[in-house]
Amino acid sequence: MTRASDTQGGPLTPSKEGLPAWLDPVVHAVQTVSPRQLSRFLPPEDGAGRQSAVLILFGEGERGPELLLMERASSLRSHAGQPSFPGGALDPEDGDPRGDGPLRAALREAEEETGLDPSGVQLFGVLPRLYIPVSGFVVTPVLGWWREPSPVGVVDPNETARVFTVPVVDLTDPANRATTVHPSGHRGPAFLVESALVWGFTAGIIDRLLHFAGWERPWDREKQVPLDWRA
Repeated sequence: MTRASDTQGGPLTPSKEGLPAWLDPVVHAVQTVSPRQLSRFLPPEDGAGRQSAVLILFGEGERGPELLLMERASSLRSHAGQPSFPGGALDPEDGDPRGDGPLRAALREAEEETGLDPSGVQLFGVLPRLYIPVSGFVVTPVLGWWREPSPVGVVDPNETARVFTVPVVDLTDPANRATTVHPSGHRGPAFLVESALVWGFTAGIIDRLLHFAGWERPWDREKQVPLDWRA
């Protein structure tokens, strides 16, 4: 089994060995989903965009399966105040962006932003690379199982406002789901959980994972949350 503790030295390879059975639908979704099924925003064919990665970390809490999220500091230039997955741009030491660089970057950024111990994380899959036009990031979503949980919290208040987990049962609850409407006309899925509005790229990924894992419950897509121009 290849775990995050193996990040020094040889290649870092995702492993599905020993995962809890409830993650099976997610593993299947990761293996079968196509880029267009995740987003209409795909990386530019000319290779433009800044390579980055996010860690989609599943753990098991008091109320069952949960996801690790963080709220970005309101002072940041990009995506200020938004809940998001831990993650960020690849550094040269992360290695090949077409190889295991995104895996290393996802773990490194998660450790820097939340303080988690990467040795307790088992990476088990990678979703197709996606694009965030507003920031120019090409994002590789990396999925992990929090096999050995460690304490997490804000490491740098200049980057992160808070770190929190969200039970999957709350994400699938129709009462917590809505559609955000930007003044530009763009609409997207959103989640009202843990005193936060999760929207944008992060909500889009969660929405598609819930859908293709078969966890989605019918919800009112006409329930709207307006965004302002600063969003």
